[in-house]
Amino acid sequence: MANALLNLLTWFSPAFPTGGFAYSAGLEWVVEQGGVNNETTLALWLEDSLALGSLWTDAVLFRRAYAGEDVADLALALCPGAERRLETSAQGEAFCAAALPWGGAPAAPYPVAGAKLASVHGIPVDDALLAYLHAAVAGQISAAVRLIPLGQSAGLRAQKALEPAIRATVHQSQSLELGSASWAADIAGQKHETQYTRLFRT
Repeated sequence: MANALLNLLTWFSPAFPTGGFAYSAGLEWVVEQGGVNNETTLALWLEDSLALGSLWTDAVLFRRAYAGEDVADLALALCPGAERRLETSAQGEAFCAAALPWGGAPAAPYPVAGAKLASVHGIPVDDALLAYLHAAVAGQISAAVRLIPLGQSAGLRAQKALEPAIRATVHQSQSLELGSASWAADIAGQKHETQYTRLFRT
């Protein structure tokens, strides 16, 4: 168990070179429009993503990939825009390259690559998915801290407030039911592609 924990802390750390700091999953456009402007609206936005949006989709794809299903093409097909496709494919490629010291992972979108590496190392899927989602939420909170701007303390409060939602997504994704209903987030990702000034790639 100690080795599994060490692996997860490394693979899903902000220091693991996936380039995650460069992506906001459309959050940058939402902040510019005023839809997310404090820790409360940020937490609500991310709760929706976990329950209904891209993080829910990632969670189900993660479980299916861990179980050995070939879902790499499906993961790309489910991206609602060009930049969201770039986000998952580029991070997946970077993750696979960085994971070489642990035997590497086959080239795949990010949640698929992470799941396959965890599966090869025998790390329980719930633990691996919890680490993946925690890192994804932390990455978007980090983006919000820079974009809104939101203080570090407010960002940490939002991270704490989202812990139950992360745990719920890990549990509920056992249903393996793919699908999302996050139209605002999908539109935000598409609008971001033509945003005039940008700090992030999505």
